[in-house]
Amino acid sequence: MYGIVYTKPCEDPKSDNCISPYLTAKPRLQLSVYTSVKQNAEGGHILILREEDFDLHSKFERQVNITLPKKTRKNGTLFAMVFVHQAGVSPWQDQRQVHQVTQLTTYMLPKPPEVSLIAGEEEQKAKEQQKPGTGADRPVSHWRTRLTLNIVSEEFVFDRSALPADVHRYLRVYQNGKKMVYLPLLFVDELSNRVKDLMEINSTTTEVPLTISYDTISLGRLRFWIHMQDAVYSLQHFGFTEKDTDEIKAIFVDTNLYFLGLTFFVATFHLLFDFLAFKNDISFWKQKKSMVGMSSKAVLWRCFSTIVIFLYLLDEQTSLLVLIPAGVGSIIEVWKVKKAFKIQIIWKGLRPTFLFGKSDESERRTEEYDTLAMKYLSYLLYPLCIGGAVYALVYVKYKSWYSWLINSSVNGVYAFGFLFMLPQLFVNYKLKSVAHLPWKAFMYKAFNTFIDDVFAFIITMPTSHRLACFRDDVVFLVYLYQRWLYPVDKSRMNEYGVSFDEKPKGKNHKD
Repeated sequence: MYGIVYTKPCEDPKSDNCISPYLTAKPRLQLSVYTSVKQNAEGGHILILREEDFDLHSKFERQVNITLPKKTRKNGTLFAMVFVHQAGVSPWQDQRQVHQVTQLTTYMLPKPPEVSLIAGEEEQKAKEQQKPGTGADRPVSHWRTRLTLNIVSEEFVFDRSALPADVHRYLRVYQNGKKMVYLPLLFVDELSNRVKDLMEINSTTTEVPLTISYDTISLGRLRFWIHMQDAVYSLQHFGFTEKDTDEIKAIFVDTNLYFLGLTFFVATFHLLFDFLAFKNDISFWKQKKSMVGMSSKAVLWRCFSTIVIFLYLLDEQTSLLVLIPAGVGSIIEVWKVKKAFKIQIIWKGLRPTFLFGKSDESERRTEEYDTLAMKYLSYLLYPLCIGGAVYALVYVKYKSWYSWLINSSVNGVYAFGFLFMLPQLFVNYKLKSVAHLPWKAFMYKAFNTFIDDVFAFIITMPTSHRLACFRDDVVFLVYLYQRWLYPVDKSRMNEYGVSFDEKPKGKNHKD
């Protein structure tokens, strides 16, 4: 990181080995922005912005309206050509001009239309408006409503023998006597192009808005931004879409640099605790042979909730960075349910047969407490979930009935999911014991709960998910209180069915 941010300057500015900045002479500059349907401006170009008295040190923001060419309206592209050149001279004739070409359009899958599911007329109209051959699986052209420009304002003197490779492709030099001079470093910030700022283009879209913003940038920040931009492009070459990489852009664009550093630091510990919790959780359930003291309904609920959240993320076309971990978590929770209910699968040809194991007396007593706790919760939980689903059906628009079902389910998971942690607290209270819980995995998850609280302030997320981070803290504190209230009794069986007071089985050996 230090090597990226820090650039070694030329020790002797008068040496022929140094490259001096063109801005030292205080030239009068002009900023010109053109649009063209081709990168090399063949077939014509249109001027959309001209800043004749361009001051490098004064940031600004301009709103312009762009008339789209016929080719762009028919699912085509449009490019922006940004020139910084001498004032009063055409950029096409100025030999000391710098320019960058960027794409103002991108291709994405269109967002499916949302209609009221109980209003048949609106649904019929939406279907009639959809033209044949324009399905949701065909990418269409979208307009980028922002264009962010930066110029390095530092009068930095480069050492020709230690010129950074990332800056080299933006550096344009010319010979001035015996000295080498480099023109202003112009940079188009692609990371600022977010999915939320995109606008779908169709055949009826004739004019679109464009916000052109300019600000100075330091050399260190420029180099860091170039590396981050290259990383995003490399992900796109591996098959990531614009929406997938938008999650990564949000980290750098929407977050303060100090918060960004804190995010990297906190994320490192989050990854460590995630791995340790995963390792201990798998180890605990792999050796688990008895469900004494464990709420089987809580295990079943966690499985249901993780699958619902995964299907919701899949329906919302969420980034693969979020979707893949959710899918892996769902598979693990299904495996836990198989262990908790002692399910055996016997295949008879292509037809599976499920066999459920029998419970002993201690497990049946735990099951009674678990059922009693769920009975009390059902009086509150079911009316709230059903009422919320009916309200959403009447007042909220959805893409389909499946989308309504998944959204209603995931809202129930977010809003009332913490209630399903309570049966385990009730079982602990009745048994006056917490020795049956996987405390190593639990503590690692608890640390991650507090780390999620930090992320709730740093990272942009839905309000329901942010509240879910804080509600878990309350349940965790109750668990800790029970841990203190019910100290470990060595005569009681632990989670592996072993008592420390038991004498080891086997033959006695004389020493």
